Amino acid sequence: MPSPHLDAVLARIDADLDASLDRLFSWLRIPSISTDPAYAEHCAAAARFIAEDLASLGVSAQVRDVPGAHPAVVGRVDGPAGTPHALFYGHYDVQPVDPLDLWESPPFEPVRKTLPDGREAIVARGACDDKGQVMTFVEACRAWKAVTGSLPIGLTFLVEGEEENGSKGLPAFVASIRDELAADLALVCDTTQWDPRTPAVTATLRGLAYVEVFVRAADRDLHSGLFGGAAANPIHILSRIVADLHDETGRITLEGFYDGVSEPPPEVRARWEALGLTSEQLLGPIGLKEPVGERDRMIIEMVQSRPTCDVNGIVGGYIGQGTKTVIPAEASAKVSFRLVGDQDPDAVCAAMEKHVAARVPGDCTFEIVRHKGSRAIALPYDMPALAKAEAALAAEWPSAPVVIGSGGSIPVVGDFKRTLGLDSLLVGFGLDDDRVHSPNEKYDLTSFHKGIRSWARILAELAEG
Repeated sequence: MPSPHLDAVLARIDADLDASLDRLFSWLRIPSISTDPAYAEHCAAAARFIAEDLASLGVSAQVRDVPGAHPAVVGRVDGPAGTPHALFYGHYDVQPVDPLDLWESPPFEPVRKTLPDGREAIVARGACDDKGQVMTFVEACRAWKAVTGSLPIGLTFLVEGEEENGSKGLPAFVASIRDELAADLALVCDTTQWDPRTPAVTATLRGLAYVEVFVRAADRDLHSGLFGGAAANPIHILSRIVADLHDETGRITLEGFYDGVSEPPPEVRARWEALGLTSEQLLGPIGLKEPVGERDRMIIEMVQSRPTCDVNGIVGGYIGQGTKTVIPAEASAKVSFRLVGDQDPDAVCAAMEKHVAARVPGDCTFEIVRHKGSRAIALPYDMPALAKAEAALAAEWPSAPVVIGSGGSIPVVGDFKRTLGLDSLLVGFGLDDDRVHSPNEKYDLTSFHKGIRSWARILAELAEG
């Protein structure tokens, strides 16, 4: 049975929308860029802002030091007897704003803007990722508190300040306060909808392995006229290493790479196929036409349920203005792997080392630097909370919700599973055109408004037990 208070809560959300936007805009004005030490105090200010806002809802919220990282906010409020207790996660830190000259308005002066297609949006750094998304949940809680005097379930809040910088200190911090974070379920709002009319529950997240490869040859840069044709060129060696990572069908060639890769249930795959995503729809808006993944896979599989390998950057030789005829002493590449199923990040890195070693001449050397990896996450498709979320979203949006996978990685979700034993319900309201991490980041006003209403409905469903 739906809560008798739900209609009043939804009406309160509608009436309070302008005030909700004012609160969000105040948070967005704080330039909480986690990757740049110059913004450390701003990160601390953003943490204090959300802690004070949660406290106004009766949440016992504190700003906590995280060793080697920006502070996190931890808060707790008990729910009515017999209701579940959930852990809500979000982050207050944001990406750098460079290149600043591509912004149409100052990145930390949020504005409401009408898009060419008539949609209204909030434009600012962090509007979608993740301050706007966090506030959809907080504002839903605010409406419940205003109407009923309490929240419908017990909640613990964890809002961190290092997500955009790798969440390096978070796993140890979560482990150190394991008892405080005890819950029945984790709730995460840092994902996307399917389209502006169709909400989504994200059931899988790809994992990540990341390496840097350095190839070294001569003991100094060489004159290409004197040594060209005889001396090994690290750029040539590295180019072969990179080219050999994929075969002609788009499959990744590392030995054992597909160990642990699983297929989605047939009924789930059928649902994905029914969505009808085409190359034109996905790639057309970014100026491309032809997919380059595994040829025997749907494009929706390529971006959400299949493993990938991408070269994220290559450095070598002379890259300044004009010409300089050198054979460089060193070349390097940054390579990332998105992982699925039970793929092991350490095993993938080891396979990459073997791949590189087989292609480096005996008189040259190489080095592999491994960065933090994470395993893929899969939500049980028969999880009761997933069905409750689907029912709540179906009641709010014009199109039925879809259950999808995400091509991205949210490492903390894995920490919740391994350290706390919690499955995570991932419901977000971002859109593909929100320009996350890019200039002119935006968040549709409808996504914000209906996101608040959606979380109010989800909380009501979860309260029913």
